[in-house]
Amino acid sequence: MQFRHLRYFVKIVEAGSFSRAASLIHIAQPALSKQIAELEDEFGVTLLHRSARGITPTAAGETLYQESLKLIRQVDDLPAIVRSSQGEVQGVVCFGMASTMAPTLTGKMMEICKATLPKVTLRFVTGDSESLREKVSSQVIDLAIVFESAPETGFAREVLFRQRLYLASRKQGTMESSTTLAKISQLPLMLPTPTNVLRKAMERELAAAGLHAEPIAESDLFDVVLSGVETGLGYAILPKADFSDVPGHQSIATVPIEPPIYLTACLITARDKPLTRAAAAVEAQLIGFLRGQMGEPAFKGAEWVDAEP
Repeated sequence: MQFRHLRYFVKIVEAGSFSRAASLIHIAQPALSKQIAELEDEFGVTLLHRSARGITPTAAGETLYQESLKLIRQVDDLPAIVRSSQGEVQGVVCFGMASTMAPTLTGKMMEICKATLPKVTLRFVTGDSESLREKVSSQVIDLAIVFESAPETGFAREVLFRQRLYLASRKQGTMESSTTLAKISQLPLMLPTPTNVLRKAMERELAAAGLHAEPIAESDLFDVVLSGVETGLGYAILPKADFSDVPGHQSIATVPIEPPIYLTACLITARDKPLTRAAAAVEAQLIGFLRGQMGEPAFKGAEWVDAEP
């Protein structure tokens, strides 16, 4: 087996077809098919399902795909790691964040890194906390800020701050100063999917109060939820109180939930892979920036945690 076989295999899985992958990596399709056949012979298992709909990995193929991603990432990082071991910090840092944080963090972090780490390139990834954990665990990204409702194991983690949850709605007339779980349970809610950390926290709190909420729609995509709220379709529970930094959604209003419900924001990295110098430098800049933002409108309802309880 040669390393290029793994690169080819990953490209086929991501492209979903031999012809598309062959075009992307500039190799003849028969030659590409032959190399994958050699790979399957070497492992002694079928790696790909071939059908009229395209190519999908088998269970063994999915395992090889995930492990190959780690190896490819490590090999691709080697030049920057070696160069940055001496002199100025440089390299590419893949930084993940929960979608609700993206409007506040992306622009400012680019500005900070441009000024303090000019040879470091940031590669941003957004998504729900569960998908970000999977990406950190598989070493697809270097570090991520995620929300937790309870401590998660399996990662190197640093608790940053706890963020209060708010009920979001379209601005209309006179708004109440707060709301309760009893009132929320009667509203048309747009909630994340059942595996989402916020959904789990809300269901736990509702159940403890003897209440239940049936969503009118589910989505883990921040923009989808905001669009539903913006049009007046329903309400949402979000770890964000101020939307002045979210273009096109300034007409969304929020009220705090009483009694308060919090999610904890943590910085996580892979436990078995030390950060590169570049990633460690970005981590330090990020923590410094976030600490200084407590009390600002974009972080309304956030409280810095200096030590785990």
